[in-house]
Amino acid sequence: MESIKPINLSEKFSKIDKTWTPYIIGELNGQQVKLCKLKDNFVWHSHANEDELFMVIKGTLFIDFSDGSIAEVKEGEIIIIPMGVEHRPRTNGEI
Repeated sequence: MESIKPINLSEKFSKIDKTWTPYIIGELNGQQVKLCKLKDNFVWHSHANEDELFMVIKGTLFIDFSDGSIAEVKEGEIIIIPMGVEHRPRTNGEI
């Protein structure tokens, strides 16, 4: 059996130099666990075959929805966007 080791998020984040580029740090039950640094606006999009989970480690994430509503996700919080829901993640300039 492979050695099972903890994943240090601070260490992994320190190696990320691009924004909006997800890096796979593990897999769980057929799902990929990804880290990403975010800054400014991403594009409007939806996912046809999967839900999307955002966990905010540092800063604040805003999720705009096509109905005009906005979710504010703060440090230590998560949000799950159901498949098929159009959304646009963005920040207020923080990384």
